[in-house]
Amino acid sequence: MLPTATEMVSTSTGDGYWQVASDGGVFSFGSAKFFGSLPGLNVRVTNIIGMARTADDGGYWLVGSDGGVFAFGTAPFKGSMGGKPLNAPVARMAPTASGNGYWLVARDGGVFGFGDAPFHGSLGNTRLNAPVIDIDIAPDGAGYWMTAEDGGVFAFGSAVFHGSLANTRLDGRITSMAPMPDGGGYWLTGCDGGVFTFGNAKFFGSDPRYGCRGT
Repeated sequence: MLPTATEMVSTSTGDGYWQVASDGGVFSFGSAKFFGSLPGLNVRVTNIIGMARTADDGGYWLVGSDGGVFAFGTAPFKGSMGGKPLNAPVARMAPTASGNGYWLVARDGGVFGFGDAPFHGSLGNTRLNAPVIDIDIAPDGAGYWMTAEDGGVFAFGSAVFHGSLANTRLDGRITSMAPMPDGGGYWLTGCDGGVFTFGNAKFFGSDPRYGCRGT
């Protein structure tokens, strides 16, 4: 089967981006520079689910659902959950502002910090109505939000809770969250293209006509 595109990450300037596929293939566009990929290293995997870039755009990390982390360019390897027992697959990763650490979040809300990424709490022992699909870092780096497929939002550390879609009937599952630069609000997006705003995040429109495929 052909690999699936799993995540896109923009450069710090916004005039380029990278895409990563489930086999660890990396594709760079615009000002985004290519620093290597897993197929280029003859590493054969099918479980890459996300990537993150360094602050200077000089490198990136890839992460697999088993918690394995792969570093390219100036991105330092600070550890991984690869080969370690997990209660649920890893869903996403997020780097610290310094680039000397990162967090991994699992679908059960478990959080794993590496390097200078401090632990601010998790949902690992919490009964969830839907799996966690995203983690976003507070502007000061001293907290984070987790988002679940049902639109539930969970705030830890300095991250401020501005509301959620928990207990709201949705046409499609939530797929990601994007916080405001000042942390005063955030957007949630659904697999059907719906956009939901909280706090000081403004609504600029949406296109809720896409099909929600997969699980």
